[in-house]
Amino acid sequence: MGNPFAHLELSTDDVAGAKKFYKKLFDWKITDMAGPGSPYTMIDCGDETAGGGIQAKPMPGMPTAWLAYVEVESVQKTLAKAEKAGAKIIAPFRSIGEMGAVGVFVDPNGAALGVWERAPKKAEKKAEEKPAKKPAKKAEKAAKKAEKKPAKKELKATKKDAKATKKDAKATKKDAKKAAKTA
Repeated sequence: MGNPFAHLELSTDDVAGAKKFYKKLFDWKITDMAGPGSPYTMIDCGDETAGGGIQAKPMPGMPTAWLAYVEVESVQKTLAKAEKAGAKIIAPFRSIGEMGAVGVFVDPNGAALGVWERAPKKAEKKAEEKPAKKPAKKAEKAAKKAEKKPAKKELKATKKDAKATKKDAKATKKDAKKAAKTA
């Protein structure tokens, strides 16, 4: 499905105050991250498809505000497309390690929007790193491994369906033999 909103980020002059406020307000897990540049606080809201962060304002004069990020396949291609359509790039492509990459633009109406590209999953990385003798089969296996495994109940139901189908096929064969004998 299209391009979902995937991340919301608060830029503020008072990171400690923001963390204190949002811990009291919402049931979020707030974790400080170590890394290059300014400290960053991750927000885990209990949803695998979306999350957030709190950071000190990255640019002077920037207002305190929440910035939404849209998930895209390629930050670089999306920023180029946005610029061609009239946007101003204010934060070019930037790798964020194992989490992927980000960029930010301001649309022709003045609204800022971030774009986020997920880092490939480990199974996908391994498939990309080693050229396979049969690339199509190797890619299929990597994709299957990356997919979530179905629940045990669904697996049992599928096995029961398969057994029932076999029984129905045997019964149909027996009926056909009886009908042939009586005809």
